[in-house]
Amino acid sequence: MKQTTNPMVALASARTAAPISVWIAALVMALPALAAPAASAPEPLRVPDTIAQRMLACTACHGKEGRATNDGYFPRIAGKPAGYLYNQLVAFREGRRRNAQMTALVVHLGDDYLREIAGYFAALDLPYPAPQTRGADGALLQRGEALVRRGDAARELPACASCHGAALTGVLPATPGLLGLPRDYLNAQLGAWRNAARHALAPDCMASVARRLAPDDVSAVSTWLSAEPLPANAKPVAALPAPPALPCGSVPGALR
Repeated sequence: MKQTTNPMVALASARTAAPISVWIAALVMALPALAAPAASAPEPLRVPDTIAQRMLACTACHGKEGRATNDGYFPRIAGKPAGYLYNQLVAFREGRRRNAQMTALVVHLGDDYLREIAGYFAALDLPYPAPQTRGADGALLQRGEALVRRGDAARELPACASCHGAALTGVLPATPGLLGLPRDYLNAQLGAWRNAARHALAPDCMASVARRLAPDDVSAVSTWLSAEPLPANAKPVAALPAPPALPCGSVPGALR
């Protein structure tokens, strides 16, 4: 069986059993083996430093590219107005909204980076899935549509459409759309405003609206919104045709 010769052993043998010229020749031949480096380590995995790569931390809950998931409690963030997304990130950072995972992600991030995150998701123009809610009770849907589109003047309850736009797809720069959201998420957020667990900048218009809604109203509104298909153009509109129904501290131009 062939044996591998150790370069150092070969040198020692050549030095003791051969003339100096042979020893020198053996040394020259052994130098490459003596100088050869150890087997090179594999190349480290290189992750591209892009905003899309960094935002994978968000899509773990909010779905691929922020499209939302079927879980029911994580909203779609793709295509929402940048001003709205930025306001929510700041609210989580400052404790006006409560979610341990969201707070952990943003608590150490500065305003400029939060604006970059908001701008990234706002710029995503992606199709919406079919409505989540199907086969809901007809009377419940009628009541929900009436509240969303017309409100209830007797209770000084403005229509959702008066602030969120006639198409309910949101208004630039900071009012979100209401369609394409899971029913459970809508219920949870309206409940959070009613119970003072969620806050926006004062005056908090949504808290004012939610406190005027009875539990049955909340169910009707969330059911109708989650059952309504989106229009062909689901992007937020540039402006409302008239001033919003209520002053909102988080919406520029909505203070009166």
